[in-house]
This record gives sequence, C-alpha cells and structure tokens, in this order.
Amino acid sequence: MHVTLGLIFIAFLRKEWPMTFIAVRCPHCQSDQIVKRGKTARGTQRYLCQNPLCAKGSFLLDSCNRGCLPEVKHMIIDMSLNASGVRDTARSLHICPNTVLRELRKKETALESVNTALLRTLNPEEVAWDLERAGEAEMDEMWSFVGNKGNPRWLWHAIDHCTGAVLA
Repeated sequence: MHVTLGLIFIAFLRKEWPMTFIAVRCPHCQSDQIVKRGKTARGTQRYLCQNPLCAKGSFLLDSCNRGCLPEVKHMIIDMSLNASGVRDTARSLHICPNTVLRELRKKETALESVNTALLRTLNPEEVAWDLERAGEAEMDEMWSFVGNKGNPRWLWHAIDHCTGAVLA
C-alpha cells in the first residue's frame, strides 16, 4: 500500500496524470481553430472560433438551451415546411414556442409559400384532373386568423371514408 501511495505522489509531483483530450470543432464552420473564451454564468465553458470565415464565432459545447443548437434550428425550418404548427414543433423538439417563432421570423425572407411558387409555374390548361364519385366522404372545415382578426382564413378538406385518400 505504501508503494502505491508513493507512486501516486511521485506522479502528482511530476504532473504525469493521464489526461483526456477532447477534439473541439466549431458547430457552424467545422473549423478546428478553437480557443477557450471564459465561462458562462452557469459555469459552462465558452469557446471562440478563430476562423475568419466563421459567421458566429462563439459557441458552447454543452448548451442547456436546445433552441440554440444548429440541428434544432434546421429541424424547426424542416418541420414548418412540412406543415407542422408552432406548438407541434415546440412540443416535438422540447423547446419553447417563442423559440420556434423567433427562428421562423429570422428565416422569413428565405421561406416562400410552396403554393405561391407552384401557382406561378402552372398553366390552367395543362393541369390534369380526375373526377370520380366517392362512396362515402368525410368533410371538415377549419378557420383561423392570419396576422390579425380582420384577416380570417378558411380551410376545407374532404377524405374518402373507405380508403383514407384526400379528395379535396
């Protein structure tokens, strides 16, 4: 036992403790030119990317706020393009609805309504359609305000009861 304590004491004096090396990369530009940049109020290590082409610069490895992670920001945009609502996105990603709204406002100019882009390219004479009688159909309606209460919008859809296909 004295031999083991002696070896630990000698290793301590010589600073020969085994160290763990963590390769840190910038989550924004994937650069490895990283230096430490202090700590947050909670004690989390902050890092600075020294790549001059990096748009963000400072980042945290272990972020407590999931809404700040780049993967979550991409998921917010992807879910909104797939017609997920704000509350649905927030619930699925375990973030605040305000975070979802803030990210969508930032990307508002880049996001364009899919229907508007499609309608610009369609020629009404070239649109193919098929008319057939459905045995049983379920119809539903939904309305909401867009922007303010003076701008209500309605949505109707019909579903074939037997097959589940969307009719209109």
